[in-house]
Amino acid sequence: MSDEISLPGQCTGVGWDKDGDTLAMINDKTGVIFLWDANNQKTSQLDSGLRDTLTFLLWSKVGQQLAIGTNKGNLLIYNHQTSRKIPILGKHTRKITCGSWSLQNLLALGSEDRTISISNAEGDTVRQASVRADPAEVQFSEMKGDERSTMGDNTVSVIIGHKTLFLYNMNDPENPIELAFQQRYGSIVHYEWYGDGYILIGFSQGYFVVISTHMKEIGQELFQARNHKDNLSSVAISLSLNKAASVGDNCIKIHDLSDLKEMYAIINLDDERGLDKLSWTEDGQLLAVSTKKGALHVYLTKLPMLGDCSNTRIAFLTSLLEVTVQDVVRQDSPLVISIDLEPSFIGLGPFHLAIGMNNRAWFYALSDDGAEKLKDREYLGTVQSIQLNADYAAVRFEGKVQLHVIEGDAAAPSADERDMRLFPEKEQKEARITDHAITVDFLVYSTNVGGLHYFYLEDWQFVNEYRHMVGIRKIFCDIAGTQLILIDDKSDGFVYNPVNDHITEIPNFSPTILGVLWDNSPHDKGVFIGYDEDKIFVYVYCKETVQVGSCLLVGMTKLPYGHIPILLYNGEVTLQTQSGKVATLTLSTHDYDVKAQSLQQTEMRSSLQKCIALHRFRDALMYCNAMNSNEAWHDLGKASLQCLEIDFAINVYRQIGDVGMVMSLNKIKGYEDSHQLAGYIAMFLEDFNLAQDHFLQSTRPIAALEMRRDLLHWDSALHLAKTLSPDQIPFISREYAQQLEFTGDYVNALSHYEKGITRHEETRDHDESCAAGVARMSIRMGDIRRGVQMALKMPSRLLKKDCAQILESMKQWSEAAILYEKGAYYDKGASVYIRSKNWAKVGELLPHVTSPKIHSQYAKAKEVDGQYKEAAQAYGNAKDWDNVIRVNLDHLHDPDEAVRIVRETQSVDGAKMVAKFFLKLADYSSAIQFLVMSKCNDEAFQLAQQHNQMETYAEIIGDDATHEDYQSIAVYFENERNHLLAGKFFYLCSHYPRALKHFLKYQGSDDGQALEMAIETVGKAKDEVLTHQLIDYLMGETDGIPKDAKYLFRLYMALKQFREAARTAIIIAREEQNAGNYRNAHDVLFSMYQELKKNKIKIPTEMNTNLMILHSYILVKIHVKRGDHLKGARMLIRVANNISKFPSRNLLLLWVTLSMPFAMTNVNCKLNAITLT
Repeated sequence: MSDEISLPGQCTGVGWDKDGDTLAMINDKTGVIFLWDANNQKTSQLDSGLRDTLTFLLWSKVGQQLAIGTNKGNLLIYNHQTSRKIPILGKHTRKITCGSWSLQNLLALGSEDRTISISNAEGDTVRQASVRADPAEVQFSEMKGDERSTMGDNTVSVIIGHKTLFLYNMNDPENPIELAFQQRYGSIVHYEWYGDGYILIGFSQGYFVVISTHMKEIGQELFQARNHKDNLSSVAISLSLNKAASVGDNCIKIHDLSDLKEMYAIINLDDERGLDKLSWTEDGQLLAVSTKKGALHVYLTKLPMLGDCSNTRIAFLTSLLEVTVQDVVRQDSPLVISIDLEPSFIGLGPFHLAIGMNNRAWFYALSDDGAEKLKDREYLGTVQSIQLNADYAAVRFEGKVQLHVIEGDAAAPSADERDMRLFPEKEQKEARITDHAITVDFLVYSTNVGGLHYFYLEDWQFVNEYRHMVGIRKIFCDIAGTQLILIDDKSDGFVYNPVNDHITEIPNFSPTILGVLWDNSPHDKGVFIGYDEDKIFVYVYCKETVQVGSCLLVGMTKLPYGHIPILLYNGEVTLQTQSGKVATLTLSTHDYDVKAQSLQQTEMRSSLQKCIALHRFRDALMYCNAMNSNEAWHDLGKASLQCLEIDFAINVYRQIGDVGMVMSLNKIKGYEDSHQLAGYIAMFLEDFNLAQDHFLQSTRPIAALEMRRDLLHWDSALHLAKTLSPDQIPFISREYAQQLEFTGDYVNALSHYEKGITRHEETRDHDESCAAGVARMSIRMGDIRRGVQMALKMPSRLLKKDCAQILESMKQWSEAAILYEKGAYYDKGASVYIRSKNWAKVGELLPHVTSPKIHSQYAKAKEVDGQYKEAAQAYGNAKDWDNVIRVNLDHLHDPDEAVRIVRETQSVDGAKMVAKFFLKLADYSSAIQFLVMSKCNDEAFQLAQQHNQMETYAEIIGDDATHEDYQSIAVYFENERNHLLAGKFFYLCSHYPRALKHFLKYQGSDDGQALEMAIETVGKAKDEVLTHQLIDYLMGETDGIPKDAKYLFRLYMALKQFREAARTAIIIAREEQNAGNYRNAHDVLFSMYQELKKNKIKIPTEMNTNLMILHSYILVKIHVKRGDHLKGARMLIRVANNISKFPSRNLLLLWVTLSMPFAMTNVNCKLNAITLT
């Protein structure tokens, strides 16, 4: 107990001011206000000046005002800072029983006169409202609405008659809301506002209910539970813990506001009855409950969140007098250390633990056997934080850091200056140290003026200093001290690399971040997290990248309420809880399945992206192999290049067959200059500005110029060439000028072409190219004379052509034509001369011209001048045969030439012209011929019909006509009773019955032709009726005159009835043999033999024998003429053996045999010799 204060009467009111420095008390006997100062623990008295009993006391939430009410409704507002008292008499007519201050410093009072008043800090009444019963528990809060109010606390709530809850909205005073509840709940004991306009209400029968003040939800119970069986005496809410507590019967029940259905904790007070009021401290650390008998119970609801880590070990407070040290990676048994006091700071080193409070610290030596208390040490001020390594402790207090050995004797005088040192140095006396860290080798501290200092413990001197633009508030080192995060006074975060003094701003760095942890895993050295009250932000920092230190936000993870991260290892965060325990949380960025084959494609893609973001390329390789996606391989290759993992990137690009990238990377991977290497990588990744920066810082800055030239970035190339390689400026100027010329910027192109001329013999080709550009640009800029003269002087044909084209587009015909002619572009020159009507020059160039168009234009001009022969010749050179024909017919009167040309060229239009010419001459046959040639079949038909030239027309039209044309001709001949031609043209238009009819009707000298056509018609028609009709005709059934058997044979052949044809062929051959026509008989049998063999039909024996004999007969003469008597004799013997088959040649064959006795003897001898052989 700190103090005890006696009052003259019963205490009627007590309260702390907003700072917790002054306690005010009133009693029912006097009008004196007792004020107790917590700093000096002295009590003072203040006369209120009010003569009636004081019944109400309340401090302002935001000011130094103290409101005191009396049993007669009077009010006093006392300003403790200015000691000013403002009495307001008659504020109410009866006793003031309750009240509340708002955050806007308005005072709401409730009185037994059943009114509620709202006053300002001066006591002036702002609002007043009447209620229907005695008010109690007045509170200010903000009522939820569709549009959020900007006035802050806009609603006064009050319990009316312990039954209803009255809500008075100051923005809508005419429409107050009174909420009633079920009778079974009992009377309202107490209520609390929380969250976004929610109210928790406790009822006497053990119920507590949650309602919302949103107009859409008002009147509805969001949650209801009976927490206590017999009674409920109070409820309380801790917003810092997000917990709600109710007290009743003999227990306290605690709920989590985020899930009221779940019971968080139950505290039983078995020895107590009549539990009364319940209250939390503002930070939620303590929960107090009073009893009606005057007892007070205070519970510790959460421990101070004190902890520290060293490598993989953590030390944290597990009770007010107990610290636990454990290795969360090795999972060793935790080491529990009992301490003598509640600490305010903890520090953990590899072998030591430090705890302490105020300006004193106690050190413990840690071992496998336990903890040994070494010593305690006092410092020159209140310790704010302590950091340990194996040998030293660094203690920060009042803007200073004291570095000393841990196991040295602080009381003994130090002979070694390395035992203790105080920072900052004297020359830095204007700076205050804001934070510090200690590693194996370094002490690092930051100052309020932006200084960041590295003190090397081994050499006992400063080795690095960095000056930030504003003051530094916090710093966080990794284990080695080679990477450091600083948070400045602007709440911006940066990663500092002391090796190269490079600083990188952390992207999307939240100003609410409370702390930072580096990942202590050796595989994730660049991963760190920043955390606030709700979220954990995961970042990856890479020192060796194309960007020279890059930092990326890779993800966020929700932080459980009331947890503080204390250690990060391999993506798992060890969290310290309010209950003195630790929990483990896997970051969402590290939550991926290492068994890639079991995942879906989208899951593999997500896991791949996580691995790439964390620079875990080996794990990413596993997913790429499983996905087998080019896009995935490219993402991995690009990410590995960003981190300068060249060998790994080569393997990736080799996997996807990117030969060009593999060759390029192999070429540069041996570069020792990091800037040169990074420059090429940035170029491959198409970040050309960054590549240029790297090249310029490398040992080969000329690479920046080469890159810009290759990229056609000529402005940058010229700028670089001025300092890196001035001798390259002319060549760059020429290339730049060519690009400007292409884009139409002729003024600057001319300037750069002129700058590109070197006038050196060794660069003659380059100078000629520049001079050509000057010539072209001069013409385009209007200096035609200069440009033309330069083009004529230079030997380049292409330049002359280019300049001539420019002049032609400018309609400078004369100059353009001259350049075309000089460049030997005769076609173009003649064309331009034609435009300028210079026919004389055209004529000179004409022998060299190959363009038909130019010849045609020249011919037209000559025709206009009446020079028809030259015109016809020019039209001929132009291959314009229609005009040649026209000129020959109309002007030269040479129809023979016109006819010759038409026949050679088959010109349709020319044929029309010739046809008209012959029509004028009444040469209808020729006219018809040329009309058909010109595809004017209808006109030719009409002309033939009119002038009885249909046979001529039919002969001319040949096989090129349509079916309609053939039908028209056939109908004409049918009307003329010309059955042969009618049948022929009906056959051609596929009217086979009519064709056969006319062929069979034909009677004339060439009726054989008609029968041949009839056979062909039937063969084509493949119609049995027509076949039988023709057979009957050939057999003489129709007119009684049998026709020659050869026609029947041809019919069977046409119908592909080869067996019948074969029998007929044998009969025909026999008749021909009998008639002595052996050659005809041979031909008939031979043709039939070939057809049967072609169609794979067996050859009749009789046909085969007859053909052999006839063939031998024919071969006799041939062999005799050739002098081959042996073969001739053989053939003759075969014929003589079948002499009966040659009736007309019996005597001749016998005479031939008798007239050649010597030959026969010779033959017989040879035959006998052959036989013997």
